[in-house]
Amino acid sequence: MIEIALTGGMGSGKSTVADAFVARGAELIDADRIVRELQEPGQPVFEAMVQRWGTAVVAEDGTLNRGAVAEIAFNDDDELKALGEIVHPALYNEIERRRGLLAGSDAVVVLDLPLLVGADGTSIADQFGELAGIVVVDADTETTVERLVAGRGFDEADARTRIANQASREARIAIADWVIDNSGDLTALERNIDNAWEWITSLPHTSAS
Repeated sequence: MIEIALTGGMGSGKSTVADAFVARGAELIDADRIVRELQEPGQPVFEAMVQRWGTAVVAEDGTLNRGAVAEIAFNDDDELKALGEIVHPALYNEIERRRGLLAGSDAVVVLDLPLLVGADGTSIADQFGELAGIVVVDADTETTVERLVAGRGFDEADARTRIANQASREARIAIADWVIDNSGDLTALERNIDNAWEWITSLPHTSAS
């Protein structure tokens, strides 16, 4: 298989790029989607979160109140660390399980990893062993803020705070083998995706480890 990591900050359009890669034939391992599955009621991750933060993080319908979790975690470094300690081991185990199912195939496998680069600029790419390349979706800060406010209903101050708590654009670009610029319109993005896909499919095959 040809295995690449895909990352980008909030509002960068990373999910749009991931969907475009899937439309071109890629197999997607989506870390955010896996986390949502792990946080469903009855799952060990959900139970551990409720044990730590109580019913404050449970919505009326019994599901996880993600807004309440964000309010707790993004305003307290200790709680953010605790959240990572609950979620990340289960997440990485599930990512490895899915990688194993695709190992040895001819697929282009895209690991969609929003937190590939931490807020301190440290990359966890080595944790995933041999990768053919790292693709970063990039957009300027004002564009990403506008997208989060207009498209996802964020308060502007909250959007800026969350972006500031992520890795910087410079830190992500520093680890990139290919950068997809998404500061323009959809036509420009499609052209940039086509160029990236041509590069990806030219890469050597790797094996999950």
